[in-house]
Parts: sequence; C-alpha cells; structure tokens
Amino acid sequence: MFMSIEDKTVLLTGANRGLGRALVDEALRRGAKRVYAASRRPMVVPDERVTRLILDVTDAAQIREAAERVESLDVMINNAGVSVPDDLSDRSAFERHLAVNLYGTLDVTRAFVPLLARSHGAVVNIVSLGAVAAVPLLPAYSVSKAASLSLTQSLRALLAARGVSVYAVLPGPIDTDMVRDLDIPKTPADDVARAILGGVERGEEEIFPDPMSQMLAADWRAGVAKQLERQNAGMVQADPIAA
Repeated sequence: MFMSIEDKTVLLTGANRGLGRALVDEALRRGAKRVYAASRRPMVVPDERVTRLILDVTDAAQIREAAERVESLDVMINNAGVSVPDDLSDRSAFERHLAVNLYGTLDVTRAFVPLLARSHGAVVNIVSLGAVAAVPLLPAYSVSKAASLSLTQSLRALLAARGVSVYAVLPGPIDTDMVRDLDIPKTPADDVARAILGGVERGEEEIFPDPMSQMLAADWRAGVAKQLERQNAGMVQADPIAA
C-alpha cells in the first residue's frame, strides 16, 4: 500500500531526540500537514505544524490524554524505546525493556487504532536487527525487540481488515545517544529517518533503513520466515483489536 506523507497527520513517540527528532524533521520536510511530537519531556520545534504532546508510553493516563487531543491521524510511529546493557542477572532489566519496547508500543497503538482505521492509515514500529539476532551486550533489549517484531506481525494481520497497514523498521546501529558509547559503525539518524519514511511511502512491510540492515533485506523478503508469516496471517478471521 503506497502512501505519501504529504498533507498527512503523523504522530511520533520518543520525538524529542535522536531518531525521533530526525523523524519529526523528515515528516515536515515531506510536507506533513500536522506532526504530533510526543515525548516524556517538553521539546521545542520552530514549526507551526508541530503539536507537542507529553507522553510516557508506560503511563495509561497520559496515553488516554494524548488520544483525546488528536482529532485525526494517518501515520503513527512507535519510536519510544529504551536500551540499557545488562548481563542476564537482573530480571528487572527485562521488565523495564518490555514495559517500554513491547507494552508501550501495544498500548499506544490500541489507543489510536480507531483514528487510523478511519483514515486507512499506518502503524510504523521501530524494531531493530537485534530482534532477529540478539546483541549479547543487550540481552533484555534484544528480547524486547524480538517481542516487538512478533507484535508487529500480529498487528499487521489483525488490522488488515480495518484498512490499517503495519510496518516493521529493522535498523542496525544508529548514531544516537542510545548506542553512542558502543565502538561500532553507526548510521546518522537523519539518513535513517529519510529511509524509514521513504519505505513507508513505497509500502515496504519491512524497512531496512541503513547499510547494515540492507544486507539482509532481499533474503528476509524472500525467506521462509516471511512466507510463514503470510501463511499464518491467513488464519485471521476477524479483528479483535478495539479501543
């Protein structure tokens, strides 16, 4: 499903820095009519098309308040995330990552499904290559992103009947504060943001937005896992996701 960002309304979580801020700027550059920039902390964007929202994706009350402020929505980008090193010794590390990277994505998506169904819009989940190959220095993060990828695939099948497209973004390391201390090649956030929205406009179900991830793109799209996902999606009879 092809979709132009021009004249569309976009909502982003985790919008105040890093990839989130780059996505705000890229959506504006592509002519978005309105960008809801959601973050836990206030931010300043000198563009009248931007509406700032205070939103912690783990706070049910803030999610409800944000949903009440948004009158229409075409594209929702679940970008808010957490990544903290751990060594598998502390269960709370998993709980913290799952609260944001999995349940936050699900809860925010559920809140905005009615608006997205009305516009036949799109959900864009920022996942990670860590979802398909664990990063041993970040095991809790990797587990949470694997769960996020599975969630994205289920949402794709369950929301299709309501005309909502669902995209998984599978980036490698991005040059942001989250991984700045890791001594590995990183792609600038602006480049990744440009590739993400380009992928959405082209209707790519999985978006590989950087040189590292692009090496996997062809094999993923033609691979057994993708074929099995499509086969399993055929079992869906009705959409149980409601506001």
